Amino acid sequence: MLNKSFSLYVSNSIQPFHKTTQVDSDKSVSIRSFLIGAVSHNVSEIKNVLESDDIFSCINCLRKLGIKIHKIKAKHYLVYGKGLGSFYAKKNTVLDCGNSGTTARLLIGLLSTNPNIQVKIKGDHSLNRRSMVKLINLMSDFGAAFLPKNKTNFPLTLISSEIPIGVEYKAGVSAQLKSAVLLAGLNSNGVTNVIEEEESRNHTENILLQSPNVLKIKKNNKKQNHIKVYGKSYLNSLKINVGGDPSSAAFFTALTLLTPNSYLKIKYVGLNPRRIGFYNLLKKYGAKIKFKNIKKINYESVGDIEVRGSKLKAINASPNYYGSATDEYPILFVIAALTEGTSVFRGIKDLANKESNRILEMEKILNHIGIKCKSTKNEMKIFGTKKIKKINTVIKVPNLGDHRICMSTVILSLVTGIKTEIKNFETVKTSSPSFLEIIKSLGGKFEIKKTS
Repeated sequence: MLNKSFSLYVSNSIQPFHKTTQVDSDKSVSIRSFLIGAVSHNVSEIKNVLESDDIFSCINCLRKLGIKIHKIKAKHYLVYGKGLGSFYAKKNTVLDCGNSGTTARLLIGLLSTNPNIQVKIKGDHSLNRRSMVKLINLMSDFGAAFLPKNKTNFPLTLISSEIPIGVEYKAGVSAQLKSAVLLAGLNSNGVTNVIEEEESRNHTENILLQSPNVLKIKKNNKKQNHIKVYGKSYLNSLKINVGGDPSSAAFFTALTLLTPNSYLKIKYVGLNPRRIGFYNLLKKYGAKIKFKNIKKINYESVGDIEVRGSKLKAINASPNYYGSATDEYPILFVIAALTEGTSVFRGIKDLANKESNRILEMEKILNHIGIKCKSTKNEMKIFGTKKIKKINTVIKVPNLGDHRICMSTVILSLVTGIKTEIKNFETVKTSSPSFLEIIKSLGGKFEIKKTS
């Protein structure tokens, strides 16, 4: 095992490769499986779990709330569910969500309508900086309270609602906020109605659909999804086999596309239609990407991705792509920088409230190597070039606590050969613990320097 904190150095471009690999399991599905399994009845079985820092944060929080979780072997867990409203913790128990915004928001959804809960919720330095004002307002509608009053970031004390009643919610681009409302609705009285004004990830709905009377989805007269959650219903135990994470796969896809004469097959990846905006967008602009062997498991599509080195055109990404490619924008910016012409990305304002301000941080990195960018609050223009020179500079990424920025910078360095120094690279273990191992298997070279 590596020491906790380390820096990564990359100084050589990668050679063409022809490989098959399998990426880390899906973080979104792994976290939701544990959380929903905990409030289901009987024993849920979850296979091919992502074993990363974010998932361990989720498991540790659930154990503090009285849930028994048993690891059978690597990536294979049993969750002994106790039903809705069964979480219990001593007053002011501290729940540490680490770097995981997903764990924090979704767990708060479950806790807000769980009787007799008063807990303190916190995260790491990065998560504690992020605004939770929208989540606080939503859970207040269910009757939950947060202390200190008017504070909008962690640490916060949550006091659950005494008599939660279902709410009406118009969901935007955030799947985490939508999921928090759906999960809070599970233990509320009456029906919680969610109208999807913008489509976002639907893993929570897909897992809840495994209990027939809990959740119903139909189209309204505006062709929007109307999701009904029937409170106080019985949740069946789960049997889930988690697919590979399409967001993790995106970085290796980008590396293949940008390395001439290369080929990569990535096996058993989640291909949920609401998660593949990155791939659909790039295919539109010349990327040789194919989905093979697609099948449905637990309402989720999984299959293989085949990628070949490609000649890409400048990208024009409308706001419609944001919901299905949220995590992939930093690597999309790298692809745009190394593609001839002006690429435009619209509808991206929410990138400012991720682990870092991803618009600003990626702009700094690209400007440093001579790529001109113009950004506003909701748009990024990148003036790309294929003829980037191997300049005598070093890209330095400080400790941002942002795994996607770290991973994107590695790909940029491997394609261009520009030297890179990335501080606190261990943050990548929150989502993609196998990232460096896969880079090495594709022929990428790097150096690790431990800092503590």
